[in-house]
Amino acid sequence: MTWRMSDEALETLGQTVVAGSAGLIDGFSVAFGELTVTARVGVIVEVLTYLRDDPALRFHQLIDICGVDYPQRPQRFDVVYHLLSMVKNHRIRVKIQTDEDTPVASVVGVHPGAEWFERETFDMFGVFFSGHPDLRRLLTDYGFHGYPLRKDFPMSGYVEVRYDDELKRVVYEPVKAVEFRNWDFLSPWEGADYALPGDEKAETAK
Repeated sequence: MTWRMSDEALETLGQTVVAGSAGLIDGFSVAFGELTVTARVGVIVEVLTYLRDDPALRFHQLIDICGVDYPQRPQRFDVVYHLLSMVKNHRIRVKIQTDEDTPVASVVGVHPGAEWFERETFDMFGVFFSGHPDLRRLLTDYGFHGYPLRKDFPMSGYVEVRYDDELKRVVYEPVKAVEFRNWDFLSPWEGADYALPGDEKAETAK
């Protein structure tokens, strides 16, 4: 069984984080057994430095950086940092907001492991990280245009690159739009309560 802090303990930790931040952190929330704090885009380096160095917190490990796109907002992107304190056995999520033009300061100087996380966020969402030592695309092909995880990214009109085993070379092909799936959200351990289409091993209904 995975150990998890109670909501009361997370509330106490959130209050401690905000109180000791000298105004760097705007607020916090607890939901689904997780603590999330919010800050302004201009102070993210100071926020992560505080969370790392404060002896009561010691969030030394950066687990991930990712983006979330809300195209209806003026500040359409959330940039989300997940941190772990292996000393305290605590986890925390830090959220900031930015738009398409405002750069986010790189935190590579605080957490060197942020280098590829920031490159991925730049590649997928187009969020620019100022001060990054090598801000290049990471997952898409050279010369690729657009940002695939933006909500307004088109599903057609682009080419993809792949290795063709029969031709023994790299080939470029038009992107094939993936059909939308009707998710049933059933547990993979329990299985579906209906015959899966195309599954020859499924028992026919009697």
